Amino acid sequence: MARRRDTLPPTATAPLRAHAEVAIIGGGIVGLAIAYNLARLGCSDVVVLEGRHLAWGASGRNGGGVRQQWSTELNIRLMQESLEICRGFAQEIGTNIWMRQGGYLFLARTADELGKMDKAIALQNSCDVPTRRLDIGEANELVPELALTAFAGACYNPTDAIVFPWPFLWGYAQAAAKRGVEIHTFTPVTAIDGTSDGFALHTPKGVVRAARVVNAAGSWSPQVARLVGLTLPNWPARHEILSTEPLKPFLKPMVSVLDSGLYISQSLRGELVGGITVHEPADREVRLGSRLAFVEEMAHGLMEIMPRLGDLKIVRQWAGPYDMTPDGNPIVGEATDVPGFFLCCGFVGHGFMMAPVVARYYASHLTGGPTHPLFDKWRLGRFVDTATEREDMNIG
Repeated sequence: MARRRDTLPPTATAPLRAHAEVAIIGGGIVGLAIAYNLARLGCSDVVVLEGRHLAWGASGRNGGGVRQQWSTELNIRLMQESLEICRGFAQEIGTNIWMRQGGYLFLARTADELGKMDKAIALQNSCDVPTRRLDIGEANELVPELALTAFAGACYNPTDAIVFPWPFLWGYAQAAAKRGVEIHTFTPVTAIDGTSDGFALHTPKGVVRAARVVNAAGSWSPQVARLVGLTLPNWPARHEILSTEPLKPFLKPMVSVLDSGLYISQSLRGELVGGITVHEPADREVRLGSRLAFVEEMAHGLMEIMPRLGDLKIVRQWAGPYDMTPDGNPIVGEATDVPGFFLCCGFVGHGFMMAPVVARYYASHLTGGPTHPLFDKWRLGRFVDTATEREDMNIG
């Protein structure tokens, strides 16, 4: 995608401003979307500090899915709004994100999974999401290439979508920069000092003082939090994806297997893009290397549901970090023990799809607008107040 230099956000060669009202640490989709929405509301005294180049982290390494199939009302409502923002993104931002609404098809193996699926469908339908249960025959009518003898049923929502991650990220960056936000790449924050009126953030380019700081560093957010003496409960988990040679278009929906986490979709250019969960010990380190074990497990999973793809060639594979939390929900809001230090992290594998709507409410919160219930539901203190359990069956 060709991009003019004068539309790019500032890079490592730009000088760092001395003061800002808000400093956002992390130039992924969450941080950039918050920056854009702050500027849209009139707060353009914002600086974004990214340690690498844009799209280097999880935001540039994901599958681009945007779905409304969740099993909690909060997530469903948020994703309805997020999908609407995506629909209007090209008109509002001026960037084509190649959105296509082919739906999500979830496959279930067991009666227990089907029971949970039915409850989720009923809740989604009550929120006007048109998800429906399919038997195996109906699923095969939707995707004839699927071999579904190992599955008990499925659910399908035709309005779920996929967008192209890179222009989505660049669109927010360029729109924020046009409204006065400074975006500094290759500018990691190495230390944070408290000051009488906020914080002093130390970087290789100098020090910027900010009244408020937003930690939107994703899987790197615990490291950032430690700079202010704060311990976060989230941790990184490697998630890998592969892309194949292009095929004639045949796969309209994103297909996902509930128990394994396998998902596969077809790009506009014909490649199949997908991933599967390969568990490894949680050691709190961000790992981005690719593994043969992933290719083997993905091949087995894909051959189970589409054996006709046995001769398909893999073109490339890559990894990105999921930002895990004990209950599978994000961490947002001001840190009680560090006034002025805000958190927006822990989105597991769905920060990309939730960023548009969460960023709107976050910007409103920071500028004195109404506070959305997500700030209470997803506050950091919940991990201390009570034991937490994973709420949503469709995490990923």
